Amino acid sequence: MPNFIVRKVAVLGAGVMGAQIAAHCVNANVPVVLFDLPAREGPKNGIALKAIENLKKLSPAPLGSPDLAALIVPANYEEHLDKLRECDLVIEAIAERMDWKHDLYKKVAGAIAPDAIFATNTSGLSITELAKGIGESLQSRFCGVHFFNPPRYMHLAELIPTAKTDPAILDRLETFLTTTLGKGVVRAKDTPNFVGNRVGVFGILSAMIEAERFNIPFDVVDDLTGAKLGRAKSGTFRTGDVVGLDTLGHVIKTMEDQLPNDPFAPLYGTPAVLKGLIEKGALGQKTGAGFFKKEGKAILRLDPATGTYVPADAKADDLVVRILKKKDAGERLQLLRESTHPQAQFVWAILRDTFQYIAVHLAEIAETARDVDFAMRWGFGQTQGPFELWQSAGWLKVAKWVQDDIREGKALSDTPLPDW
Repeated sequence: MPNFIVRKVAVLGAGVMGAQIAAHCVNANVPVVLFDLPAREGPKNGIALKAIENLKKLSPAPLGSPDLAALIVPANYEEHLDKLRECDLVIEAIAERMDWKHDLYKKVAGAIAPDAIFATNTSGLSITELAKGIGESLQSRFCGVHFFNPPRYMHLAELIPTAKTDPAILDRLETFLTTTLGKGVVRAKDTPNFVGNRVGVFGILSAMIEAERFNIPFDVVDDLTGAKLGRAKSGTFRTGDVVGLDTLGHVIKTMEDQLPNDPFAPLYGTPAVLKGLIEKGALGQKTGAGFFKKEGKAILRLDPATGTYVPADAKADDLVVRILKKKDAGERLQLLRESTHPQAQFVWAILRDTFQYIAVHLAEIAETARDVDFAMRWGFGQTQGPFELWQSAGWLKVAKWVQDDIREGKALSDTPLPDW
């Protein structure tokens, strides 16, 4: 494949993620064949057809123009496997079930073109385990590609190889993702939740734990952890609502199930407040209620103590806001750490927790600190990655503060920083 060009893509699975990956490909004028199961009633392509029509109605719009939907051809596995031969890239994007994915691989493997790349868009399943469901001839052309949702708007795409993946395959796929689809690519190691979700979801767990410790309400947490901290304006809890609390719970469960020996494993259980919302079907924005809900023009927040919703109009204290506006990162972090204000202590705590976490896990999840920073900037809307912040504040000075907190029992784990 010296001159590998993606002329057509097949997407396996017309659910929310698969359909939007298809949309982003046609935004770049790359035609797509969108597969799903044959419908039980009506046209056999009914599931894929419905997904294509739905792309025209979604907000934010996954299609650059509704007319681009014409570049997506609906298909089903019963009648159209021959269409896979026309595709240079096949992306599987069905539900996060290892057994379902393996069943599908058996169905499609023989129809994939001999030079095509086969990729799975899993958000956290082991690529190595998924590869066990495909034949030997596809092993070198198989890898993970994790688009962040929604694919048109989220810049990050993670590439995850197995030990058998041909490095040239990754280079070709990265070229397509960057030059044609406009993505920022991070190469991740095959560990649970890869880089972005591993670090980002730990950050959400840390914020939940520290918010409870310092008695900071959800609306104040979001004000502190949004734009004022150089992060996505949705902050922490609102981000969970937008992503979907069931999705967030699934990613946390992956860490809980697959990382039993992790030094932070005791923290990987689903927090009680999140578990309660999921159990009663309050899954965030898609169900109309989660940590927050909208009533008319008013935004309300959950009060965990009573289980009721109250006005979400509290903001960060002016004292803490002034600290967060300090341009010198070292001064900013020092003031947060030394302040007796609970909100300042909360912000220092979540930064310290992340510094400890990324230091302890860097060698396991990524090749370089740069990859962690890009994952957090491109996947979680941070203006500065955690290693960048740490370095700009003074590497050794901050490391000493973190190590002191670990020794004094203030951190979430007693695991020391690595020697490097």
